[in-house]
Amino acid sequence: MLTRKFLLSIVAVAGIGAALAACGGGRSADTSAATTASNADTTLTGSIVIDGSSTVAPLATLVAEKFQAQAPNVSVTVGTSGTGGGFAKFCNGETDVSNASRQIDADEQAACAAKGITFVELVVANDGIVLVTNKANTWVTCITTDELTTMWGPDSKATTWQDVNSSWPTESLKLFGPGTDSGTFDFFTKSINGEEGASRTDFSPSEDDNVTIQAVMGENGGVGYFGLSYYEQNKDQLNLLEVDAGAGCVAPDATTVQNATYTPLSRQLYMYVSKQSSQRPEVKALIDYYIANEATLTKEALFVPLADQQLAEAKTTAAGLAG
Repeated sequence: MLTRKFLLSIVAVAGIGAALAACGGGRSADTSAATTASNADTTLTGSIVIDGSSTVAPLATLVAEKFQAQAPNVSVTVGTSGTGGGFAKFCNGETDVSNASRQIDADEQAACAAKGITFVELVVANDGIVLVTNKANTWVTCITTDELTTMWGPDSKATTWQDVNSSWPTESLKLFGPGTDSGTFDFFTKSINGEEGASRTDFSPSEDDNVTIQAVMGENGGVGYFGLSYYEQNKDQLNLLEVDAGAGCVAPDATTVQNATYTPLSRQLYMYVSKQSSQRPEVKALIDYYIANEATLTKEALFVPLADQQLAEAKTTAAGLAG
């Protein structure tokens, strides 16, 4: 059963925070992470709407749950319309925070400007895009970036695994991945095929990463890609591929993602905060809560925490928001 499935629909979140252990990445977790019901702030009221990347959704949902335990009179909803879909809503003034697995592009910035939406960009976690295969796949444990281009390139004619590498079997190649509104799709295609959006079109797309997981599980020749946290929740049901970009095979994990040795598929994850929305105390309080407790929250959500410099920059950005 896929433990992240509940995270990928629009949900109103509530929960009670708990103190968590220190996280990896060479930095101790903040000790102030959890807030109990006994010291909840009942003076904060209102509602906060978050939408965007399905990759960032597990982290955003956890933040919302823990924050709402601290501020029970604030309603927080988290949606997953994809990075592109999230920016469309954000720049139309429909949301307060937009989750993104890539940076906002020029067209999206222009759309925000046209509606008078100003914003700040917060790096909230690190992530790696993972490649997974069906458990029946015994012929590949490491794949090169050239093989990934052969497999996923816009001119690819590969229909079997042997078409990608002559030493692999003639098993049918079944490709699954995020849809074109996904920031993961944009990042992967640029990293592997050299151009954002450049991809063969005869694959099965979905904005729901759990659909991709189930699809790969159902096809012996299946292969798919998505964010690291989803693999961590389903590792017993999938094979993880190491990636060789020319310096040897590297597996994605907290260390290789944070130090970017898992190349070229390590990346930063973002939340974009409307400056107009941040003038509301509840929105500013949510962002401050996340920044104060980033280490424990990223650990619990199975993301890679911010490095020290990243966290310092995030604190500076958050401190500049109105409230």
